[in-house]
Amino acid sequence: MSEPLLRLSGLTKAYPGVVANKDVSFDILPGEVHALLGENGAGKSTLVKTIYGLVKPDSGTMSLNGQPFQPPEPRAARAAGVAMVFQHFSLFDALNVAENIALGMENPPPQREIAARVRKVSDQYGLPLDPDRIVGELSAGERQRVEIIRCLLQDPKLLIMDEPTSVLTPQEVAILFETLRQLSAEGTAILYISHKLEEIRTLCDNATILRLGAVVATCDPRATSARDMAELMVGSKLHVPEKADKPAGETALTLQNLSAKAPHRFGTALKDISLEVRKGEVLGIGGVAGNGQDELVAALSGEMRVAPAMITYQGQGIGQMPPNARRKIGLLAAPEERMGHAAAPDMSLTENAVMTAMTREKLTSNGFLHWGKARGFAEGVIKAFDVRTPGPANAARSLSGGNLQKFVIGREILQKPDVFVVNQPTWGVDASAAAAIRQALLDLAAKGAAVIVISQDLDELMEISDRFAALNEGRLSPPRPAKGLTVEDIGLMLGGAHDMEVAHVEG
Repeated sequence: MSEPLLRLSGLTKAYPGVVANKDVSFDILPGEVHALLGENGAGKSTLVKTIYGLVKPDSGTMSLNGQPFQPPEPRAARAAGVAMVFQHFSLFDALNVAENIALGMENPPPQREIAARVRKVSDQYGLPLDPDRIVGELSAGERQRVEIIRCLLQDPKLLIMDEPTSVLTPQEVAILFETLRQLSAEGTAILYISHKLEEIRTLCDNATILRLGAVVATCDPRATSARDMAELMVGSKLHVPEKADKPAGETALTLQNLSAKAPHRFGTALKDISLEVRKGEVLGIGGVAGNGQDELVAALSGEMRVAPAMITYQGQGIGQMPPNARRKIGLLAAPEERMGHAAAPDMSLTENAVMTAMTREKLTSNGFLHWGKARGFAEGVIKAFDVRTPGPANAARSLSGGNLQKFVIGREILQKPDVFVVNQPTWGVDASAAAAIRQALLDLAAKGAAVIVISQDLDELMEISDRFAALNEGRLSPPRPAKGLTVEDIGLMLGGAHDMEVAHVEG
């Protein structure tokens, strides 16, 4: 047994009202792919931020290569050989790849030299990337390669990866895993955070499981089922979503040749999208990131206006109707980006609840806000969706990503929409919370709402959808019954084989 590369001993970190890490101890060996698992709010983010120098622990110690290690800032962690790829990319769309990488360096060499190093590393690790490409024109998978190569240029001893596959296609996941296995074989240790437990079983050598900030178990993922790992994370049996066997009702929403220009240089134009969504059904829309998902949600929510007749709701053309007016009549939407779009970071959960629920929950009268009623609604969301927070007065940014996601989805569902559009409903949430959110969407449909779920998680869409359609370069394939769809069918639809799909449906 080799000596640990990184040893954590008794790490504890508390914030007002919550102990984020409690006496956390474990080792990471050189070349090991070590999973860090836990439900949302279990303390994973605080722990990796401690390792990376973003958080100072209240007590406990770390050692790296046998030497005391307590980086006061990320710069010191990087200098010691620790690199991190964050869940949210920190890239500038208007700059090229080499320029973005230079921004992450202490003393960047000339652009020509950076470009040469990017080409060398991308070839060495099977991560195709052109250093001259503008980042805004890259797919989500290519953007992640920029972040990874930025780290690899530092020659790290430990690479921390937070939800690295959440925006990747299956093919891109395979490329990433090959790269990580190569790094592992060369002696680089990898600390890997993911809620996709089958990926953990495929990739990782060991797993440490946190619950309420403390280590509750360790396991060999290859010898432990995904369900068993999920139940270790939550400390109880895992609920499996149940779908009501009920026929769909009348049409609730119709899109007729919905077209719209890209809202900005790096956006995607919508092209002749037509579909009907019925009451009581879940329509799943799949697609690789950047194929028009954000634009479709914006058109449906009212953030992006189109010709009135392109969107018909209850017989009324609403293409020009603004978001609050759509909410009033029962069409609600939840965008993919939680922080800054679905929620205001520095506002309290009560204030964030007011922003979208003011009209439907009657939180105002004569221009005055009913704070008690608003607080009660926020508390209802927190309780119904098990949002881990001290209370509704806490700021949105104080929540872990998954807990904020639960709050945002719950805030909309508790308003009882007639049509609900949601983009990436379980992005970044743990297995238990994902199951609860999916069940809430199924329950909403069972009560008669029309639900449109846009997701890159195909397993999720196949689990809850009645019909499935694929979005590719702003075009939507004809929806097909989800039951009986094969992986090959879905792959063709995602790849834009629309003519074949029309022939299939008509035949």
